[in-house]
Amino acid sequence: MHAGNALFAEVCMHEMSVAMEICEIAARAIGPRSPATVTEVIVDVGDDSGLEIRSLEFCLEALLHSLPFSAARAVVRRERGDALRVASVEVEE
Repeated sequence: MHAGNALFAEVCMHEMSVAMEICEIAARAIGPRSPATVTEVIVDVGDDSGLEIRSLEFCLEALLHSLPFSAARAVVRRERGDALRVASVEVEE
């Protein structure tokens, strides 16, 4: 594997693991309520968080197109510092 490709894959894996955890948090927001679906997930990400924003957005979009999300919208808001938090999860009952 080319060194540049290996670095890209490593970066994507980091963002994918973060995106998976964000989706876990969003899924917990639904809880036992069925057939509720998540329609939007807003994430605050700091410039110093160590995350590649475009890769995180890509990973979130891929994961949010599966159940229980059914094409939920990911909104990544940039801010100063090292923040990384799920700011809100919109749920439709």
